[in-house]
Amino acid sequence: MADLSQIKEHAEVIGADGVHVGTVDHVDGDRIKLTKKDSGEGSHKGHHHYIPGGLVAGVEGDKVRLSANADVAVTFEEEA
Repeated sequence: MADLSQIKEHAEVIGADGVHVGTVDHVDGDRIKLTKKDSGEGSHKGHHHYIPGGLVAGVEGDKVRLSANADVAVTFEEEA
């Protein structure tokens, strides 16, 4: 797992394929809390989602790169 302390608020979270997954609200323990604006559609809209820190492959400035492609990474999201 990458060093989550390097993750900055409002950093872009992208999958291994370069596709946007979300925007960091903040790091909450060993998870990344995403902003509500990236919460999806339907019943997923309007609340925070979390990405497990174990999916973080690296932090590159204002980008958090995941070890999984975006379409796979979202299946690991947890809802608040």
